[in-house]
Amino acid sequence: MRKNYALLWCSIVVLGLITVGCKDKVKPVSERIAKAWTAESVKHGATVVYTRGGSGNIEAAYSGFRLTLTNSNGTKTVSLTDVDAKTFTGTWDLEGDTKLILKDLTPQPTGSGGTLEFTISGLEDSKVVLTRLKASPKTGGTINEYTLTNP
Repeated sequence: MRKNYALLWCSIVVLGLITVGCKDKVKPVSERIAKAWTAESVKHGATVVYTRGGSGNIEAAYSGFRLTLTNSNGTKTVSLTDVDAKTFTGTWDLEGDTKLILKDLTPQPTGSGGTLEFTISGLEDSKVVLTRLKASPKTGGTINEYTLTNP
């Protein structure tokens, strides 16, 4: 009888270890965000100014918006093509899992000092929601929210 309990106990432990070992591991934010992103929708303040495929977009030029974050051997580079079709390059970093910082941008975006900061309010494999932390002089001093997708 004792043998049966020992065998049962060992079986439960082995099954438990197999179950724990087979769980999908969630990649860190730094790996999940390192992609080329394009605008799905953009808000200037509370106003939606762009929706991909929309016919009445206030800012149709967001169709060319592109944020490319790469992380190659620990070197994090960024290329940002903004609504006015200007491209800025530099580096990026994360502060925790909720703040994206684009820094050393050249040329410097207007009023930025070469740094743009965003709150990451949602991140999925093919979608990220970024909210700019400081008002954008380019869009009339609004706090902008970008819903970006890949591809």
